[in-house]
Amino acid sequence: MSKQWYVVHTLAGSEHKVKANLERRITSMGMQDQIFRVVVPMEEAIEVKRGKKRFTKKKVFPGYVMVEMIMNDRSWYVVRNTPGVTGFVGSGMKPEPLNEEEVSVILRQTGVEKGVPRLDVEKGEMVKVIAGPFLNYTGTVESVDQEKGKMTVLLSIFGRETPVELDFSDVEKL
Repeated sequence: MSKQWYVVHTLAGSEHKVKANLERRITSMGMQDQIFRVVVPMEEAIEVKRGKKRFTKKKVFPGYVMVEMIMNDRSWYVVRNTPGVTGFVGSGMKPEPLNEEEVSVILRQTGVEKGVPRLDVEKGEMVKVIAGPFLNYTGTVESVDQEKGKMTVLLSIFGRETPVELDFSDVEKL
């Protein structure tokens, strides 16, 4: 059997408590070789309160936790009987694993796994900013870091050339 991702339904508002409880149970019951990761999918959101912007983390799927595990009777029992868990998501009695594409999209969106996009640009080329505070600005690439998926672009801000670090996903090649 290979490890797969499963979705576990939890009591509302207790996702982090379930994650902590499950991680403790995995260690105390010696299940590290069958239950690998427990993730509460979160994403950054901008909240405006009293005219001030704040970055907060919000649950992508309230009431659900993702668990990477090898499904067998023992691992099912450990997860199912963790305080706060109401059951696995799936049809009938058998939990349904998520497919690989779903998992990779969720983990990348939530920042659990960094999928570094590739962008074929070199120093001196022109790019247009397509996201973020410098939307629709155009500039010249100053440096490129393929490993981090970032680049430094010289943008003309208030008539001055200003170096700005941008993610590959925030720009497009002209």
